[in-house]
Amino acid sequence: MNLLGNIIWLVFGGFMAALGYILGGFALCITIIGIPWGLQCFKLAGVVLWPFGKMIVPKEGGTGCLSLLCNIIWLLFGGLYTAFIHLVFAAIFFITIIGIPFGRQHLKLMELSLFPFSRNVEG
Repeated sequence: MNLLGNIIWLVFGGFMAALGYILGGFALCITIIGIPWGLQCFKLAGVVLWPFGKMIVPKEGGTGCLSLLCNIIWLLFGGLYTAFIHLVFAAIFFITIIGIPFGRQHLKLMELSLFPFSRNVEG
């Protein structure tokens, strides 16, 4: 079932969303200072490309002050906007019964797009 959901996701927007995250990651990685945020964009691109069957879990052993600072910078410069977009798409998908699994994936992506430095992707 995960394979079918991933294929449908990929065809109907997942590829374009992942491409956006990849391009953003490359743009951030051009500068040395932006590399940590660019790597998080690549992590998000991997999940956006193939979300079914993956889990978002908090990092074990705490994240530390540097991760907190990076998450705050992330939130201020695009994380809130990205999370809001995922929330809007989740609400749209939850209108129909067929869209509920896709809405749940957007909620998962919303969690990761809010605090990417303190979350890991498993699966």
